[in-house]
Amino acid sequence: MQGSLFKAKGVNKNFKIPESVLVVIHTPALDVLLIERTDHPGFWQSVTGSRDTLHEDLQTTAQREVKEETGIFLPLQDFINWSVSNVYDIYPAWQHRYPPGMTRNTEHVFSLCVLPGTQIQLSPAEHTAFQWLDYRMAADACYSPSNAEAILMLPRFLT
Repeated sequence: MQGSLFKAKGVNKNFKIPESVLVVIHTPALDVLLIERTDHPGFWQSVTGSRDTLHEDLQTTAQREVKEETGIFLPLQDFINWSVSNVYDIYPAWQHRYPPGMTRNTEHVFSLCVLPGTQIQLSPAEHTAFQWLDYRMAADACYSPSNAEAILMLPRFLT
């Protein structure tokens, strides 16, 4: 998941765009998929990722990230945009991935409902394990406060 060619202070380098998606993948029974980061064992999260280009639609970003990280490929219309955004400080461990001086990221929240038993194929470069947990337990297991908050909001966004 390489960032786009992003100009920062006149330097061309592959930097991540500081605008991303968070996709809460869940079953109708509100079991939530969590994936463990390769670079930080014990850090469980939902699918996340930055836009590839400044022009990439956020729903397309959500679809691409879900396919890259879990192997799940579903139509764009299955991704529900909550119209909720979180702005947060970029963790110091990942600051080098962003343009110099960039300290904040805007994260747009989506959800995706899948059938129980949906096959998961992790990207080994990014994630080492996955688990399905009841949404309350999943929120407790997340290292990211914005991810935990989104998971707890899940029942409000089901139609």
